[in-house]
Amino acid sequence: MKKLDKKKVLEIKSKKDVKNFFSSEVKIGIIGGSGIYNIESIKNVQEIKVKTPFGFPSDNIVVGEMEGKGGVYKKVAFLPRHGRGHHILPTEINSHANIYALKLLGVEVLISISACGSLKEEIRPREIVLPDQLFDRTRLRKNTFFGEGIVSHVTFDEPYCYDLRKTIYTSCKNLGLITHFGGTYVCIEGPQFSTKAESKVNQQLGFSVVGMTALPEAKLAREAQMCYATIALVTDYDVWKEGEEVNAKKVVENLNANVENSKRLISLVVSNLDTEEKKCKCNETLKHAIFTRKDAMNKKTLKKLELLIGKYVK
Repeated sequence: MKKLDKKKVLEIKSKKDVKNFFSSEVKIGIIGGSGIYNIESIKNVQEIKVKTPFGFPSDNIVVGEMEGKGGVYKKVAFLPRHGRGHHILPTEINSHANIYALKLLGVEVLISISACGSLKEEIRPREIVLPDQLFDRTRLRKNTFFGEGIVSHVTFDEPYCYDLRKTIYTSCKNLGLITHFGGTYVCIEGPQFSTKAESKVNQQLGFSVVGMTALPEAKLAREAQMCYATIALVTDYDVWKEGEEVNAKKVVENLNANVENSKRLISLVVSNLDTEEKKCKCNETLKHAIFTRKDAMNKKTLKKLELLIGKYVK
């Protein structure tokens, strides 16, 4: 393993590069949403520039260590979804490159942090929701790594890893954070907030929160066989509630109040995570999902997806 120069941005393009620079893979990944562009509790950081077959991620990835139980440090990778300085629209996020880059580093458990609006009276601003379901209202986003000569159909009935959500929920309770375990996140295209008609329909359909970034991120994480969960930070009541309509000023105020709690939460979640004794089946979602025979696969696409499907295509 090469000695890392923390002042230099490392460039990584392959698994060989990862092995060359790191003694072990980085199993825990964190994608920060609006307002979360760094996490100070990550120590001994190294900035990584990752080139993927899908282009570059939203920003360079910060790889470092966070303290776990018993003083044992765990490697984590952090990526700001909108880029540092928040310059990428929800529709412009290169989720394919983001997920692929984290997979290349070895990430098996991915925690997503996302600002959202509440669609229920009992879910108040500055509270947290750990959704268990998703509803897709996006229109302009490619939602799979596959196509171009290789077909895969993964199961997505339960889009979030229950075990990871449970670990996050326990950490929330330990910190005294008001948290709702379960609910449906409806993902809209954005970047505009909802109309009143849209907001009221989403509320009447029983959805819990509305946001702009959960998809295609969650679907791609499933195809990358990652345990995935979203920490939804509630900033507003969207526009369904009279007198409480969302506006940018209100969102920013509540967002800033949520940021410090979410950083404290992440530190505790990482400390409590056990990446060695996972009981879920998230790492097997592609096992029976690839429908295309190897001899019929597009060779260029197969090379591009080797990281994801190589173990299943012999």
